[in-house]
Amino acid sequence: MKKLLRTALIAVAAFTIAAPAASAQTRQYEGTVVSVDRDARTFRIKDSERGTVTVRVTSRTRFERISGFSGLRAGLKNIETTVRRSNGRWVATEVERSGGGGRHGGGSDDDRSDDHGRGRGSDDDGSDDHGRGSDDDGTDDRGRGDR
Repeated sequence: MKKLLRTALIAVAAFTIAAPAASAQTRQYEGTVVSVDRDARTFRIKDSERGTVTVRVTSRTRFERISGFSGLRAGLKNIETTVRRSNGRWVATEVERSGGGGRHGGGSDDDRSDDHGRGRGSDDDGSDDHGRGSDDDGTDDRGRGDR
């Protein structure tokens, strides 16, 4: 029984030590698409910190906020890709458009302004920044129907 337990502990320890080495083969690049080679199913991305790298796309590559490989174009900015090393090449596991300016999560009304300080959201009372709102009867504050 002690031999079995010792063998199991050694196996778990070996797996734990080997796990970080596998994740060391994964990288993230963010930047601008320099070129796309449709025939080779590769694209080159220029990362300001890591330089330019060629990335291969497979059928397993996930795309977010990009309409697949056909959505990649030279000059496309704010592209993030997570890649892994396979047979000496970087293969994309995920490609996505970063940023997007969406508002995620809550915040105060001050968070809902554009670059000129003008509000863009609705206040808690249901009115927009011009004092117009919607009442429960389907009319706005001026008595008009749905907008």
